Amino acid sequence: MVLGAGMASAQNYMVVNSETIFKIFKSIDAYNAAVTEIDTQAQQYQKNIDDAYEKIEEQYNSYMQQKASLSQSEQKQREETIINNEKRIAEYQEAAFGSEGTISKLTNEKLEPIQTKVFEAIGKYALDNKFGLVIDIATNPTVIYYAPAVDKTEEIIKILK
Repeated sequence: MVLGAGMASAQNYMVVNSETIFKIFKSIDAYNAAVTEIDTQAQQYQKNIDDAYEKIEEQYNSYMQQKASLSQSEQKQREETIINNEKRIAEYQEAAFGSEGTISKLTNEKLEPIQTKVFEAIGKYALDNKFGLVIDIATNPTVIYYAPAVDKTEEIIKILK
């Protein structure tokens, strides 16, 4: 009898695979537009950084060619200029790509509402279909087996459309 009760309660769960949950996200036009916008900005920042490093490399090469003909003070000034330019680029890179940077903030601003919408849809689906538990099989290493019928990824996509 205990086994029967365990079997009955085992039917009260559903599975979502966060490794394939991107299938859900990619089915949402707003997500795709946000990712495109983020990627475009990131590419522009990276281009600016690459261009700036290229200029520094040119400054350095020019300095190395002229070093022998420069006075000590001119050498020191050129070296300081190159070092300061490298620091500015590193600061710019951190401001763009760091954990508190523009791209991180843009990602949070654009994707968090979509993520919330997806998780709310999963929660609503679970509630409407009387699932008491949603298990992410990608991050739960103790799941040994699940029936493919309990993977409700496609149903979540339908809800979000």
